Amino acid sequence: MRKLNLLLSFLILHTCLFASAKELPYGYPDSNRSKICINTGWKFHLGNADGKYFEATFDDESWEMVSVPHTLKPTSLTLDFCKDGKDQPTFQRNVGWYRKSLSVTKDPNKKVFLEFEGAHQVTDLWVNGKHVGQFAVTGYSPFHFDISDFVNRGANNQITLMVDNRRNDAIPPDPGPFDYVKFSGLYRDVYLVETDPVHITYNYEALKAGITITTPTVDPVNMNATINIKTVVRNEYSELKKCKVINRVIDANHLVVLKLVSEQEIKPGEDFEFNQIGGIEDDLHLWDVENPYLYRVNTEVLIDGQSVDCLENKLGIRTFRLDNELGFMLNGKPIDLIGFNRHQHYAYIGDALPNSLHYKDMLQFKQLGFNVVRTAHYPHDNALMDACDELGILVYEEAPTWTTISKNPKWWDNFEKAARIMVRNHRNHPSIVIWGAGVNHRGYVPRAHYTIKQEDPIRLTASQGARWTGWQTSGLTDINANMLYGPFIWDRSEPMFAMEGHSGPVEVATHKRDPKMVGIISWTAHAYYTFHPTHPKYKSMKDRTRSGAMTIFRQPKKGLLWYPSEMRKEPYLHIEEDWKANTNALNIYSNADEVELFVNGKSIAKQKPMSDSIYVGLDHPPFLFTVNKFEAGELKAIGYKGGKEYVSKIIRTPEKSKSLRIVLDTVGRKFEADGSDILVAYAQVVDKNGTLVRDSVGEVSFSISGPASIYGDKAGINANPMFIETGEAPVLIQAGTTPGQIKLTAKSKGLKSASVTFNSVGKENDLVLANAKPIYDFEKIRVDMGAPDQLVQFGWTEWSAEDNKPSSKKLDILGGVEAKVYANSTDGVLRWLGEMNVIGKYGFAYGEGVIGLDKNGMTLEFAKLPKGTYKLTSWHHAPRTNTDLMDTNVAKLKSLRIHLLPYAKEISISVNDTELSKVKVTEGKEMQFEPVSTAETVFYSDGLNPVKVVFKDAKTNKGVWLNAFELSEWFSK
Repeated sequence: MRKLNLLLSFLILHTCLFASAKELPYGYPDSNRSKICINTGWKFHLGNADGKYFEATFDDESWEMVSVPHTLKPTSLTLDFCKDGKDQPTFQRNVGWYRKSLSVTKDPNKKVFLEFEGAHQVTDLWVNGKHVGQFAVTGYSPFHFDISDFVNRGANNQITLMVDNRRNDAIPPDPGPFDYVKFSGLYRDVYLVETDPVHITYNYEALKAGITITTPTVDPVNMNATINIKTVVRNEYSELKKCKVINRVIDANHLVVLKLVSEQEIKPGEDFEFNQIGGIEDDLHLWDVENPYLYRVNTEVLIDGQSVDCLENKLGIRTFRLDNELGFMLNGKPIDLIGFNRHQHYAYIGDALPNSLHYKDMLQFKQLGFNVVRTAHYPHDNALMDACDELGILVYEEAPTWTTISKNPKWWDNFEKAARIMVRNHRNHPSIVIWGAGVNHRGYVPRAHYTIKQEDPIRLTASQGARWTGWQTSGLTDINANMLYGPFIWDRSEPMFAMEGHSGPVEVATHKRDPKMVGIISWTAHAYYTFHPTHPKYKSMKDRTRSGAMTIFRQPKKGLLWYPSEMRKEPYLHIEEDWKANTNALNIYSNADEVELFVNGKSIAKQKPMSDSIYVGLDHPPFLFTVNKFEAGELKAIGYKGGKEYVSKIIRTPEKSKSLRIVLDTVGRKFEADGSDILVAYAQVVDKNGTLVRDSVGEVSFSISGPASIYGDKAGINANPMFIETGEAPVLIQAGTTPGQIKLTAKSKGLKSASVTFNSVGKENDLVLANAKPIYDFEKIRVDMGAPDQLVQFGWTEWSAEDNKPSSKKLDILGGVEAKVYANSTDGVLRWLGEMNVIGKYGFAYGEGVIGLDKNGMTLEFAKLPKGTYKLTSWHHAPRTNTDLMDTNVAKLKSLRIHLLPYAKEISISVNDTELSKVKVTEGKEMQFEPVSTAETVFYSDGLNPVKVVFKDAKTNKGVWLNAFELSEWFSK
């Protein structure tokens, strides 16, 4: 029996991941790579750029203990009343020192790296007192340091970072101005990575580095795709190494659907790019915004049969283009791009969002129905791209700028580097379809466009212009992406895409009714921090955050909840206003055809959505009801579709504020005890009926017990107590470093207090272990049966034989399986038919075959099958000729009439005398658009006795057709 070539030891050691090692033929390949998240347990000191804190003997006992993501200083909603302008000369313009003791491998050969997803904005690293290096490109890019020559193996090592956020004219988006705050600190994840000296490089290292996955052709009509995978492997041994790279494309059921294998000798100190290509023709799943199907691409590197490195990427197979008349096309169909811009800012923590909040932002986008996001105005966290891949949200991403066009050559060099790193880092994400190739407001930038196209020739580039800045076309870029806040110049010679603009049904209607208006990404999803001096809240003593269809705490503002009615398919109805005295109009958002209102059980109005011309293009304009007479009590809205009740909603007149209610934003997430995870809670003011009282005023004080804290509680940023606005007061809960039960209590003067109990959970910091999933890399073979003149295609094994004789075939699978086909009695007839030119996907296979006429049926027998479970997929079709005078088969048909023999319309399939399935047989010469009959039979082999698969007429004694089959290993019973 052949040995499994992936390491079952991994499964045996980690059965908690995979239930039982015996159940799986393959598991996630073990290798020499490890990746450990080291976010927890850093010592932190603010300020003193000239300090000698990097010295190995320095005593940091008095420093604050923090976890990453971390900002240098929490900030209030008023930006601590700082009076900076848009160039932000002073706010958080400081340095932060971070120190950590770190144990590394004992292996003297292993490579050791520290990997950073981002830090603001110049980072210096010392290990054991020695300076390793500096990263000084931008604060929004990932980077890493090779610390292999600086660490003490098998021992603790002193890691020191100085993260410098001081103004720097050479690093974009500095020197400004910019309409957002550039926060500070070690604000994205940090990892300790250890690899074999032969390893896959980082994607962002070079133009040719890491793993690049592209789909040169995707056919959404015939449902097939070509997949190209390039893998750059580095050999840091002192001798030549012969490497094998195996790329496995794995579907959602963990089945390998494409396997690419290459070998190459790599000289010491050199990189080699393995360039592999293949495709998927069967059961292809496309990625789109409604069904974001993801494959896994598992890339394994082996030396002498031993796995030394392994990485996984997600693959979403889709095709997109910009059509001059139909707009943006996804998988061959036009789609209106409707979404919002997003800044990564969050209240108090600035840019230092844990992965959970990045995911929550995109989950909220999906709940609202948005299908696109623009990452304003810089590359966003990896976690955001992961979320967009998973949820089905298209991404427009850009390098870090605002309106600045610097004269500093080094600034431009760093801008180009940041753009290259952005593309390399995120190029394998199916959600990303557009790169910004300009400077915000200022239009396209040739250097940016050329840089991005050199890195990624496939995706679209966008011009990023505005009507007040210059030429109103796409210029060099692919998309005329403009800010549409008012009148604009457009000659309709090419499509227009609003990369910014107002929001709401009128704006959306404008873009949906015109195919040449690709869509609108409104400004902006969330209120954000800014020193822009002209916005209305600039001098607020309570909250200076600007703009946003939601608050900086992600609470929807008026009008936002119309979007689900237009953009989602499930029944939806939302009543915008409260039902209270002095209400003279009600805005209702629904995807129903009609809405009827009832007050205290009595109908008061029934009407259709608004039909004003400004809403032309919408599927579901808002409903506007005029209220002639208010009556306190219950308001019920019923939406009808096709004359039947479709959806309903009940609200009540708010009464006197009585108590608090706590809502935890836990949907779609865990609360991980890593010291930095954030859970948002909202204390709502409600009346005796539980109705939200939106006009409440006052403050809410929060207290907490258990392994968590109120973020900013003692930072002097007015986070606790928190003011009540629109009936609720938000609070950020920061996880501790141990999991456990947590109790949050909210109190407010004159109201009944509220408490809620919940739990935090442990975090798996070993990313290889955390992301390990099964891989079923089943060995399989396809066999095409027929007479010697059959047409056999690539990838199929030919099986031909003489009529009326048993036939044997050795199959090149599982070390050599012996197959036989024979009639089950001495009176049986076997006739082998050659190519009949049946039209269809696998017409060459089911356009011929063997037909057995025997009252006891025909047997396909497999001997020398190793012990295990197998799946037999068999084709059963009665061919009819498509031959004409141009075909050499004409002469054959004058004497050969095998295809006209009587055949069974239904076949019974038994294995070792047990019937397992039945299959109806198809017939015809043109099967281009109709499915051909196949059967799937799963059976078990004891490894000793032959397995006999009997095909028999289920009702009569007519012949049974067997055209072709696929034999595959399969899941154990």
